[in-house]
Amino acid sequence: MTETVWNGYRCIEFLFEGKEAILVFPKNENKNKNWLLKTEYFNAFPEFEIEMLNRGWHVAYIKNISRWCLEEDLDIKKRFADFLSSEYGLYKKCVPVGMSCGGLVAVKFAAKYPECVSALYLDAPVMNLLSCPAGLGRASDEMLPEFIEATGMELSQLICYREHPIDKMHLLLENKLPVILVYGASDDTVPYEENGAVLEKYYKENSGTIVTIGKDNCGHHPHGLSDNTPIIEFVEKFSV
Repeated sequence: MTETVWNGYRCIEFLFEGKEAILVFPKNENKNKNWLLKTEYFNAFPEFEIEMLNRGWHVAYIKNISRWCLEEDLDIKKRFADFLSSEYGLYKKCVPVGMSCGGLVAVKFAAKYPECVSALYLDAPVMNLLSCPAGLGRASDEMLPEFIEATGMELSQLICYREHPIDKMHLLLENKLPVILVYGASDDTVPYEENGAVLEKYYKENSGTIVTIGKDNCGHHPHGLSDNTPIIEFVEKFSV
């Protein structure tokens, strides 16, 4: 275990079951032991996580085998959450922060282990693998070779695949998991109408709790908002 500093906060870096893991501590720990689980791209667009640290939350991360969401990555996150609860007293439920491919991981983690999740913050999430990485809609297929190498799944298999995040929406809804979803209206990497909009429509048609925030003239990046207050208020409202 190594003690470091992450954006001014005490941080420990260690191996959990052989995977790189990180836990960042707030300066003034809150009594509720709330925490965020960044599901991919730990250091990318960290403004929201820093603001939550300022409000007493912890931030955790464990490295994925692949950003394309292997089952092993979901299962180790469950054990990691249990470890953080038993060893550091954090709540059993967290708020996954899923940006881009991290959204793919966050949704599938919440669907498989809803007992570990209180709410979801998704930001330009990959929800439909036929869109990204396959590029069968408006997105490019430039990431498809990486996906095939990581998963062993060819495009012909992906067309028949029924384990996309959009295939897991009913599980999020059944477990009454609230979602806040941020997206760029001009995103060509993970087009909203092919991905996040499917979740928004499904939740609204079935009385699920979802807040969506679109950013005009914004592509896939940057993630987050210039003022993250709506995200902060949402996750605090639905935290344990």
